[in-house]
Amino acid sequence: MRPIRLPEPPSGISGSPEIFARGVHGVIRSAVVIGNGFAGAENQCIGLVRALGLSARQSLYRVNRPRGGINEWLHWLPVSLHKKLEQFFRRINCSWRLQIPAKGHRVMPFSFGEKGLPDILEADANHIANMARENFDKDGPLLVVASGRDTIHVSSSIRRLAPESVFVVQIQHPRSHLSRFDLVVTPRHDYYPLTPHAQEQIPWFLRRWITPCEPPGRNVVLTVGALHQADSAALRKAASAWHDELASLPKPLLVVNIGGPSGNCRYGVDLAKQLASMLQTVLSSCGSVRISFSRRTPEKVSKMLVKELSANPKVYIWDGEGPNPHLGHLAWADAFVITADSVSMLSEACTTGKPVYVIGAEQCTWKFADFQKSLQERGAARPFTGKEDMSESWSYPPLMDTTEAAIQVKEALSERGWSIIA
Repeated sequence: MRPIRLPEPPSGISGSPEIFARGVHGVIRSAVVIGNGFAGAENQCIGLVRALGLSARQSLYRVNRPRGGINEWLHWLPVSLHKKLEQFFRRINCSWRLQIPAKGHRVMPFSFGEKGLPDILEADANHIANMARENFDKDGPLLVVASGRDTIHVSSSIRRLAPESVFVVQIQHPRSHLSRFDLVVTPRHDYYPLTPHAQEQIPWFLRRWITPCEPPGRNVVLTVGALHQADSAALRKAASAWHDELASLPKPLLVVNIGGPSGNCRYGVDLAKQLASMLQTVLSSCGSVRISFSRRTPEKVSKMLVKELSANPKVYIWDGEGPNPHLGHLAWADAFVITADSVSMLSEACTTGKPVYVIGAEQCTWKFADFQKSLQERGAARPFTGKEDMSESWSYPPLMDTTEAAIQVKEALSERGWSIIA
Protein backbone atom coordinates (compact mmCIF):
# COMPACT_ATOMS: atom_id res chain seq x y z
CA MET A 1 0.00 0.00 0.00
CA ARG A 2 1.29 3.42 -0.94
CA PRO A 3 1.90 5.46 2.25
CA ILE A 4 -0.38 8.42 2.84
CA ARG A 5 1.31 11.78 2.15
CA LEU A 6 0.25 14.87 4.03
CA PRO A 7 1.84 18.33 4.00
CA GLU A 8 4.22 19.07 6.84
CA PRO A 9 3.09 21.60 9.46
CA PRO A 10 4.43 25.09 8.64
CA SER A 11 6.91 26.80 10.89
CA GLY A 12 6.91 30.36 12.09
CA ILE A 13 3.13 30.83 12.26
CA SER A 14 2.05 30.23 15.82
CA GLY A 15 1.59 33.43 17.73
CA SER A 16 4.15 34.29 20.37
CA PRO A 17 3.02 35.67 23.74
CA GLU A 18 4.49 39.15 23.42
CA ILE A 19 2.04 40.61 25.89
CA PHE A 20 4.82 41.38 28.37
CA ALA A 21 7.01 43.01 25.74
CA ARG A 22 4.31 45.15 24.11
CA GLY A 23 1.55 45.36 26.67
CA VAL A 24 -2.10 44.44 26.32
CA HIS A 25 -2.83 47.33 23.95
CA GLY A 26 -0.59 45.89 21.24
CA VAL A 27 -1.73 42.26 21.31
CA ILE A 28 -4.55 41.00 19.09
CA ARG A 29 -6.60 38.39 20.91
CA SER A 30 -9.67 38.02 18.69
CA ALA A 31 -10.86 38.33 15.10
CA VAL A 32 -14.02 39.31 13.27
CA VAL A 33 -14.79 37.62 9.97
CA ILE A 34 -17.07 39.51 7.59
CA GLY A 35 -18.58 37.20 4.99
CA ASN A 36 -20.96 37.50 2.08
CA GLY A 37 -22.80 34.19 2.38
CA PHE A 38 -20.66 32.38 -0.20
CA ALA A 39 -18.48 29.52 1.01
CA GLY A 40 -15.68 30.31 -1.46
CA ALA A 41 -15.20 33.77 0.05
CA GLU A 42 -15.87 32.99 3.70
CA ASN A 43 -13.58 29.94 3.74
CA GLN A 44 -10.69 32.19 2.72
CA CYS A 45 -11.28 34.46 5.71
CA ILE A 46 -11.67 31.55 8.12
CA GLY A 47 -8.58 29.88 6.67
CA LEU A 48 -6.45 32.96 7.27
CA VAL A 49 -7.78 33.41 10.80
CA ARG A 50 -7.05 29.73 11.43
CA ALA A 51 -3.48 30.12 10.16
CA LEU A 52 -3.03 33.04 12.55
CA GLY A 53 -4.12 30.88 15.48
CA LEU A 54 -7.31 32.80 16.25
CA SER A 55 -9.95 30.32 15.07
CA ALA A 56 -11.12 29.69 18.66
CA ARG A 57 -11.70 33.43 19.15
CA GLN A 58 -13.39 34.50 15.94
CA SER A 59 -16.86 35.95 15.37
CA LEU A 60 -18.70 35.70 12.05
CA TYR A 61 -20.70 38.62 10.71
CA ARG A 62 -22.33 38.61 7.31
CA VAL A 63 -23.38 41.17 4.73
CA ASN A 64 -26.84 39.85 3.89
CA ARG A 65 -27.82 40.56 0.31
CA PRO A 66 -31.47 39.71 -0.46
CA ARG A 67 -31.81 36.44 -2.37
CA GLY A 68 -34.50 34.56 -4.23
CA GLY A 69 -36.91 35.54 -6.98
CA ILE A 70 -36.13 38.83 -8.72
CA ASN A 71 -33.28 39.46 -6.27
CA GLU A 72 -31.09 37.20 -8.40
CA TRP A 73 -31.40 39.81 -11.16
CA LEU A 74 -30.24 42.64 -8.86
CA HIS A 75 -26.96 41.25 -7.48
CA TRP A 76 -24.97 43.88 -9.42
CA LEU A 77 -26.44 46.69 -7.30
CA PRO A 78 -24.72 48.00 -4.15
CA VAL A 79 -26.07 46.10 -1.15
CA SER A 80 -27.61 49.19 0.47
CA LEU A 81 -29.58 50.09 -2.67
CA HIS A 82 -30.54 46.43 -3.21
CA LYS A 83 -32.00 46.25 0.31
CA LYS A 84 -34.03 49.43 -0.21
CA LEU A 85 -35.51 48.01 -3.41
CA GLU A 86 -36.20 44.72 -1.63
CA GLN A 87 -38.09 46.54 1.12
CA PHE A 88 -40.05 48.53 -1.46
CA PHE A 89 -41.08 45.40 -3.37
CA ARG A 90 -41.82 43.60 -0.10
CA ARG A 91 -44.42 46.26 0.70
CA ILE A 92 -45.91 45.80 -2.76
CA ASN A 93 -45.85 42.06 -2.25
CA CYS A 94 -48.07 42.43 0.82
CA SER A 95 -50.90 43.61 -1.46
CA TRP A 96 -50.34 41.46 -4.53
CA ARG A 97 -47.93 38.82 -5.75
CA LEU A 98 -45.57 40.21 -8.35
CA GLN A 99 -44.73 37.92 -11.26
CA ILE A 100 -41.61 38.54 -13.30
CA PRO A 101 -41.16 36.65 -16.60
CA ALA A 102 -37.83 34.84 -16.71
CA LYS A 103 -35.87 33.44 -19.62
CA GLY A 104 -37.63 30.79 -21.61
CA HIS A 105 -41.08 32.27 -20.81
CA ARG A 106 -41.08 30.77 -17.33
CA VAL A 107 -42.67 32.81 -14.58
CA MET A 108 -40.50 33.70 -11.59
CA PRO A 109 -42.56 34.68 -8.52
CA PHE A 110 -41.27 37.55 -6.46
CA SER A 111 -41.18 35.55 -3.25
CA PHE A 112 -39.36 36.05 0.01
CA GLY A 113 -39.83 33.69 2.93
CA GLU A 114 -36.94 31.26 3.20
CA LYS A 115 -35.10 32.83 0.28
CA GLY A 116 -35.32 36.36 1.63
CA LEU A 117 -32.96 37.95 4.13
CA PRO A 118 -31.56 35.18 6.32
CA ASP A 119 -31.79 35.42 10.10
CA ILE A 120 -28.09 35.85 10.88
CA LEU A 121 -25.83 38.37 12.62
CA GLU A 122 -25.69 41.42 10.36
CA ALA A 123 -22.34 43.05 9.58
CA ASP A 124 -22.85 46.60 10.79
CA ALA A 125 -19.75 48.80 10.50
CA ASN A 126 -20.75 51.18 13.30
CA HIS A 127 -21.45 48.34 15.73
CA ILE A 128 -18.16 46.54 15.03
CA ALA A 129 -16.14 49.77 15.15
CA ASN A 130 -17.74 50.77 18.47
CA MET A 131 -17.07 47.31 19.86
CA ALA A 132 -13.39 47.56 18.84
CA ARG A 133 -12.98 50.99 20.47
CA GLU A 134 -14.81 50.05 23.67
CA ASN A 135 -12.87 46.80 24.17
CA PHE A 136 -9.46 48.11 23.14
CA ASP A 137 -8.20 48.82 26.66
CA LYS A 138 -9.29 45.39 27.87
CA ASP A 139 -8.73 43.13 24.84
CA GLY A 140 -6.35 45.05 22.62
CA PRO A 141 -6.79 45.64 18.87
CA LEU A 142 -9.35 43.74 16.79
CA LEU A 143 -8.40 41.85 13.63
CA VAL A 144 -11.03 42.24 10.89
CA VAL A 145 -10.87 39.88 7.89
CA ALA A 146 -13.33 40.25 5.01
CA SER A 147 -13.74 38.81 1.53
CA GLY A 148 -15.99 39.53 -1.42
CA ARG A 149 -17.35 42.62 -3.16
CA ASP A 150 -20.31 43.03 -0.83
CA THR A 151 -18.04 43.28 2.22
CA ILE A 152 -15.80 46.08 0.93
CA HIS A 153 -17.93 48.98 2.15
CA VAL A 154 -18.33 47.47 5.62
CA SER A 155 -14.68 46.57 6.20
CA SER A 156 -13.36 49.90 4.87
CA SER A 157 -15.90 51.79 7.01
CA ILE A 158 -14.75 49.93 10.14
CA ARG A 159 -11.18 51.03 9.47
CA ARG A 160 -12.29 54.62 8.85
CA LEU A 161 -14.35 54.69 12.06
CA ALA A 162 -11.80 52.99 14.35
CA PRO A 163 -8.34 53.31 12.71
CA GLU A 164 -6.45 53.07 16.03
CA SER A 165 -8.33 49.99 17.24
CA VAL A 166 -8.51 47.64 14.25
CA PHE A 167 -6.35 45.96 11.64
CA VAL A 168 -8.37 45.28 8.48
CA VAL A 169 -7.45 42.60 5.93
CA GLN A 170 -9.47 42.49 2.71
CA ILE A 171 -9.21 39.23 0.73
CA GLN A 172 -9.82 39.36 -3.04
CA HIS A 173 -9.08 42.51 -5.00
CA PRO A 174 -11.33 45.45 -4.02
CA ARG A 175 -10.85 47.08 -7.47
CA SER A 176 -9.74 50.53 -6.29
CA HIS A 177 -8.61 52.66 -3.33
CA LEU A 178 -6.54 49.93 -1.70
CA SER A 179 -5.39 52.43 0.93
CA ARG A 180 -8.77 51.90 2.63
CA PHE A 181 -7.39 48.66 4.09
CA ASP A 182 -4.36 47.79 6.21
CA LEU A 183 -3.64 44.79 4.01
CA VAL A 184 -5.10 43.34 0.81
CA VAL A 185 -4.58 39.63 0.04
CA THR A 186 -5.29 38.73 -3.58
CA PRO A 187 -4.14 36.23 -6.24
CA ARG A 188 -1.50 37.30 -8.74
CA HIS A 189 -3.90 36.63 -11.60
CA ASP A 190 -6.04 39.56 -10.41
CA TYR A 191 -3.24 41.72 -11.84
CA TYR A 192 -3.47 40.02 -15.20
CA PRO A 193 -5.32 43.04 -16.69
CA LEU A 194 -2.09 45.05 -16.36
CA THR A 195 -0.12 42.69 -18.63
CA PRO A 196 0.49 43.59 -22.31
CA HIS A 197 -1.41 40.51 -23.44
CA ALA A 198 -4.48 41.52 -21.44
CA GLN A 199 -4.27 45.12 -22.65
CA GLU A 200 -4.65 43.81 -26.19
CA GLN A 201 -7.91 42.12 -25.16
CA ILE A 202 -9.49 45.11 -23.39
CA PRO A 203 -11.13 47.91 -25.40
CA TRP A 204 -9.63 51.25 -24.33
CA PHE A 205 -12.97 52.59 -23.06
CA LEU A 206 -13.31 49.65 -20.63
CA ARG A 207 -9.81 49.70 -19.15
CA ARG A 208 -10.63 52.04 -16.26
CA TRP A 209 -13.32 49.60 -15.10
CA ILE A 210 -11.12 46.50 -15.15
CA THR A 211 -9.52 45.19 -11.95
CA PRO A 212 -7.01 46.47 -11.03
CA CYS A 213 -6.16 50.03 -12.03
CA GLU A 214 -2.60 50.17 -10.68
CA PRO A 215 0.30 47.86 -9.70
CA PRO A 216 0.31 46.35 -6.20
CA GLY A 217 1.56 48.58 -3.40
CA ARG A 218 3.25 47.75 -0.08
CA ASN A 219 -0.04 46.75 1.54
CA VAL A 220 -0.82 44.08 -1.09
CA VAL A 221 0.02 40.40 -0.53
CA LEU A 222 -0.01 38.36 -3.75
CA THR A 223 -0.87 34.66 -3.70
CA VAL A 224 -0.91 32.01 -6.42
CA GLY A 225 -4.42 30.75 -5.66
CA ALA A 226 -7.16 31.06 -3.06
CA LEU A 227 -6.75 30.85 0.70
CA HIS A 228 -8.50 27.94 2.43
CA GLN A 229 -8.81 25.87 5.60
CA ALA A 230 -7.16 22.68 4.32
CA ASP A 231 -3.95 23.06 6.34
CA SER A 232 -1.76 20.29 7.72
CA ALA A 233 -3.67 20.00 11.00
CA ALA A 234 -7.04 19.84 9.21
CA LEU A 235 -5.84 17.13 6.82
CA ARG A 236 -4.34 15.04 9.60
CA LYS A 237 -7.59 15.26 11.52
CA ALA A 238 -9.52 14.32 8.36
CA ALA A 239 -7.16 11.39 7.70
CA SER A 240 -8.07 10.01 11.11
CA ALA A 241 -11.80 10.74 10.79
CA TRP A 242 -12.06 9.07 7.36
CA HIS A 243 -9.62 6.23 8.04
CA ASP A 244 -12.23 3.49 8.29
CA GLU A 245 -13.90 4.43 5.00
CA LEU A 246 -10.93 5.40 2.85
CA ALA A 247 -7.80 3.67 4.16
CA SER A 248 -8.80 0.23 2.91
CA LEU A 249 -9.69 1.32 -0.64
CA PRO A 250 -7.52 -0.21 -3.39
CA LYS A 251 -4.65 2.04 -4.39
CA PRO A 252 -3.98 4.29 -6.16
CA LEU A 253 -7.01 6.31 -5.14
CA LEU A 254 -8.03 8.90 -7.72
CA VAL A 255 -10.31 11.72 -6.51
CA VAL A 256 -12.31 13.62 -9.13
CA ASN A 257 -13.78 17.01 -8.14
CA ILE A 258 -16.33 18.59 -10.47
CA GLY A 259 -17.18 22.28 -10.19
CA GLY A 260 -19.39 24.27 -12.52
CA PRO A 261 -18.99 26.54 -15.55
CA SER A 262 -18.38 30.25 -15.02
CA GLY A 263 -18.21 33.32 -17.22
CA ASN A 264 -14.49 32.85 -17.83
CA CYS A 265 -14.51 29.05 -17.91
CA ARG A 266 -17.47 27.83 -19.92
CA TYR A 267 -18.26 24.17 -20.48
CA GLY A 268 -21.17 21.79 -20.44
CA VAL A 269 -22.15 18.23 -21.22
CA ASP A 270 -19.50 17.96 -23.94
CA LEU A 271 -16.72 18.32 -21.37
CA ALA A 272 -18.51 15.88 -19.05
CA LYS A 273 -18.62 13.30 -21.85
CA GLN A 274 -14.93 13.87 -22.52
CA LEU A 275 -14.14 13.44 -18.84
CA ALA A 276 -16.18 10.24 -18.62
CA SER A 277 -14.36 8.79 -21.62
CA MET A 278 -10.94 9.72 -20.18
CA LEU A 279 -11.77 8.23 -16.78
CA GLN A 280 -12.85 4.98 -18.45
CA THR A 281 -9.40 4.88 -20.06
CA VAL A 282 -7.40 5.42 -16.86
CA LEU A 283 -9.52 3.11 -14.71
CA SER A 284 -7.21 0.20 -15.48
CA SER A 285 -4.36 1.94 -13.62
CA CYS A 286 -6.58 3.03 -10.70
CA GLY A 287 -7.37 1.00 -7.63
CA SER A 288 -10.44 3.12 -6.91
CA VAL A 289 -12.06 6.39 -7.97
CA ARG A 290 -14.13 8.78 -5.83
CA ILE A 291 -16.17 11.50 -7.58
CA SER A 292 -17.73 14.56 -5.93
CA PHE A 293 -19.81 17.39 -7.34
CA SER A 294 -20.01 20.94 -6.04
CA ARG A 295 -23.09 23.08 -5.48
CA ARG A 296 -22.33 24.78 -8.81
CA THR A 297 -22.32 21.58 -10.88
CA PRO A 298 -25.15 21.65 -13.48
CA GLU A 299 -27.56 18.75 -13.08
CA LYS A 300 -27.10 17.68 -16.69
CA VAL A 301 -23.35 17.30 -16.07
CA SER A 302 -23.72 15.28 -12.87
CA LYS A 303 -26.43 13.06 -14.34
CA MET A 304 -24.32 12.28 -17.40
CA LEU A 305 -21.29 11.29 -15.31
CA VAL A 306 -23.43 9.18 -12.97
CA LYS A 307 -24.96 7.41 -15.96
CA GLU A 308 -21.59 6.65 -17.56
CA LEU A 309 -19.56 5.69 -14.47
CA SER A 310 -21.73 4.60 -11.55
CA ALA A 311 -21.98 0.98 -12.70
CA ASN A 312 -18.21 0.45 -12.50
CA PRO A 313 -17.28 -1.29 -9.21
CA LYS A 314 -14.12 0.82 -8.90
CA VAL A 315 -16.10 4.08 -8.93
CA TYR A 316 -17.92 5.67 -5.98
CA ILE A 317 -19.92 8.87 -6.56
CA TRP A 318 -20.86 10.90 -3.49
CA ASP A 319 -24.56 11.73 -3.67
CA GLY A 320 -24.42 14.73 -1.35
CA GLU A 321 -25.96 12.84 1.56
CA GLY A 322 -24.17 12.49 4.90
CA PRO A 323 -20.84 14.05 5.89
CA ASN A 324 -18.93 15.80 3.12
CA PRO A 325 -15.85 13.67 2.31
CA HIS A 326 -13.89 16.56 0.76
CA LEU A 327 -11.19 16.87 3.44
CA GLY A 328 -10.97 13.09 3.71
CA HIS A 329 -10.41 12.92 -0.04
CA LEU A 330 -7.67 15.55 0.17
CA ALA A 331 -5.95 13.54 2.90
CA TRP A 332 -6.22 10.04 1.39
CA ALA A 333 -6.10 10.60 -2.38
CA ASP A 334 -3.05 9.61 -4.40
CA ALA A 335 -3.98 11.92 -7.28
CA PHE A 336 -6.68 14.39 -8.32
CA VAL A 337 -8.60 15.31 -11.45
CA ILE A 338 -10.30 18.71 -11.08
CA THR A 339 -12.28 20.89 -13.44
CA ALA A 340 -10.49 24.12 -14.34
CA ASP A 341 -13.24 26.47 -13.16
CA SER A 342 -12.57 26.11 -9.43
CA VAL A 343 -9.65 28.15 -8.10
CA SER A 344 -10.52 27.00 -4.57
CA MET A 345 -10.52 23.25 -5.26
CA LEU A 346 -7.32 23.49 -7.27
CA SER A 347 -5.63 25.57 -4.56
CA GLU A 348 -6.56 23.03 -1.88
CA ALA A 349 -5.38 20.04 -3.91
CA CYS A 350 -2.09 21.73 -4.81
CA THR A 351 -1.43 22.21 -1.09
CA THR A 352 -0.96 18.43 -0.75
CA GLY A 353 1.98 18.15 -3.15
CA LYS A 354 0.22 15.21 -4.85
CA PRO A 355 -0.42 14.94 -8.62
CA VAL A 356 -3.18 17.29 -9.79
CA TYR A 357 -4.63 16.92 -13.27
CA VAL A 358 -6.86 19.63 -14.74
CA ILE A 359 -9.60 19.19 -17.31
CA GLY A 360 -11.14 22.07 -19.19
CA ALA A 361 -8.27 24.56 -18.90
CA GLU A 362 -8.48 25.20 -22.64
CA GLN A 363 -12.02 26.51 -22.03
CA CYS A 364 -10.74 29.20 -19.64
CA THR A 365 -10.18 32.79 -20.69
CA TRP A 366 -8.93 35.97 -19.11
CA LYS A 367 -7.35 35.68 -15.65
CA PHE A 368 -8.63 32.11 -15.20
CA ALA A 369 -6.32 31.08 -18.04
CA ASP A 370 -3.48 32.98 -16.36
CA PHE A 371 -4.10 31.02 -13.13
CA GLN A 372 -3.96 27.71 -15.00
CA LYS A 373 -0.72 28.79 -16.64
CA SER A 374 0.83 29.69 -13.27
CA LEU A 375 -0.01 26.26 -11.81
CA GLN A 376 1.54 24.47 -14.77
CA GLU A 377 4.67 26.64 -14.67
CA ARG A 378 5.13 25.72 -10.99
CA GLY A 379 4.74 22.04 -11.83
CA ALA A 380 1.72 21.84 -9.52
CA ALA A 381 -0.80 20.80 -12.18
CA ARG A 382 -0.85 19.05 -15.55
CA PRO A 383 -3.55 18.77 -18.22
CA PHE A 384 -5.62 15.59 -17.94
CA THR A 385 -5.34 13.64 -21.20
CA GLY A 386 -6.78 10.23 -20.29
CA LYS A 387 -3.45 8.59 -21.14
CA GLU A 388 -2.00 8.84 -17.63
CA ASP A 389 -0.81 5.86 -15.62
CA MET A 390 -2.16 6.63 -12.18
CA SER A 391 0.27 4.21 -10.55
CA GLU A 392 3.06 6.65 -11.47
CA SER A 393 3.39 9.56 -9.08
CA TRP A 394 5.08 12.96 -9.22
CA SER A 395 5.43 15.83 -6.79
CA TYR A 396 6.19 19.55 -6.52
CA PRO A 397 6.64 22.14 -3.77
CA PRO A 398 3.12 22.45 -2.26
CA LEU A 399 1.29 25.75 -2.47
CA MET A 400 1.47 27.48 0.90
CA ASP A 401 -0.60 30.56 0.14
CA THR A 402 -2.54 30.63 3.41
CA THR A 403 0.58 30.12 5.51
CA GLU A 404 2.53 32.74 3.57
CA ALA A 405 -0.34 35.24 3.80
CA ALA A 406 -0.48 34.71 7.57
CA ILE A 407 3.25 35.46 7.81
CA GLN A 408 2.72 38.68 5.85
CA VAL A 409 -0.12 39.70 8.17
CA LYS A 410 2.10 39.18 11.21
CA GLU A 411 4.90 41.19 9.65
CA ALA A 412 2.52 44.05 8.85
CA LEU A 413 1.23 43.96 12.42
CA SER A 414 4.78 44.03 13.72
CA GLU A 415 5.51 47.19 11.72
CA ARG A 416 2.60 48.79 13.51
CA GLY A 417 3.88 47.60 16.89
CA TRP A 418 1.19 44.95 17.27
CA SER A 419 1.29 41.18 17.52
CA ILE A 420 -1.04 38.19 17.81
CA ILE A 421 -1.34 35.99 20.88
CA ALA A 422 -2.65 32.56 19.90
